[in-house]
Amino acid sequence: MTPADENKLLQLYRALDAESRKGLLDYAEFLSGRVASAGPVPKPDDIPRPEDETVVASIRRLSETYFMLDKGVMLHKAAGMMAEHVLQGRDAAAVIDDLEAAFSTAYDKLSPKDSAVD
Repeated sequence: MTPADENKLLQLYRALDAESRKGLLDYAEFLSGRVASAGPVPKPDDIPRPEDETVVASIRRLSETYFMLDKGVMLHKAAGMMAEHVLQGRDAAAVIDDLEAAFSTAYDKLSPKDSAVD
């Protein structure tokens, strides 16, 4: 999906009333489930976290670890957390912990634990 498509979808979503928004989200979850159930999802690579890792390096590591996730979606989430670190002075280790949780959660939504393959 291109950024223009994402913006169009967001504009359409915002124009809907609350009930229609819920319906759209329900439909998107239904479609997402169909894609996820199309086949087993590979397990993430086991790339250990270095002791003095930077936030940028952690984003690279997590993108490689969770190679099966949509990079655009994950980088969008990561950008917000990166901004908290750079602009608001949030501790790097705390941001990296949150990034790891976000990637793990996205993976868990993509693939039930018992269906992942090596």
